[in-house]
Amino acid sequence: MTAGRSLFKSKGGMALLDPDLLLRAYSIGVFPMSDSRDAKDVFWVEPRRRAIIPLDAFRMARSLRKTIRSGRFQVTRDTAFAAVLRHCADREETWINADIEASFNHLHGLGHAHSIECWEGKELVGGLYGVKLGGAFFGESMFSLRSDASKVALAWLVARLIVGGFGLLDCQFMTEHLRSLGATEIPQTDYVSILGSALSAGSVKGAEFGALDRLLAGVGASGGGTAPGCVIAQLLGQTS
Repeated sequence: MTAGRSLFKSKGGMALLDPDLLLRAYSIGVFPMSDSRDAKDVFWVEPRRRAIIPLDAFRMARSLRKTIRSGRFQVTRDTAFAAVLRHCADREETWINADIEASFNHLHGLGHAHSIECWEGKELVGGLYGVKLGGAFFGESMFSLRSDASKVALAWLVARLIVGGFGLLDCQFMTEHLRSLGATEIPQTDYVSILGSALSAGSVKGAEFGALDRLLAGVGASGGGTAPGCVIAQLLGQTS
């Protein structure tokens, strides 16, 4: 797969996964992992069964809808990518080693990786990050220091992808947490077909990660006083 090229590049003394190679891997349904935080090796993974969340099937419980509408958390995007990634890696068991962390921070700097953050005041209490490629978003990991914080971040991500015209939200591996939010598991062959359609549609129609920001700015400019969380709940209420 490396076609004679080095898997890593060096930048400031750090080992970085070649960003072009990394994006090509995602485009064919492959992603990097490591065995632990301290592991030195990075390997490529192509699961036989893949978890995705169909954007028209996101499941929002009444309690989550109430939390989103209440504005309990302030939700931002791309304001604390490195901190979100570090929180996701700061676990007893993790597949994010130092090389993967550095590589995704670099990918974020190039505009290909994004984060959603949940705040209580000035404290970062939840969030997620992933990779955008065409009309596909590859969710990598999420964390929560408060009840429902990661669910709120995911809900905002789904709304952002709907408004932006995306066709795929990839979750990699199924968990009961993701299943409760509407995730479904499909064979890798079906996933590759959906991925190809999302990448093609995204290239033609220009899926936009920032489209939701313009929508929310327009709501605020209208003077109606509608809270952002109410807009998100309304958008998702049309799908759940």
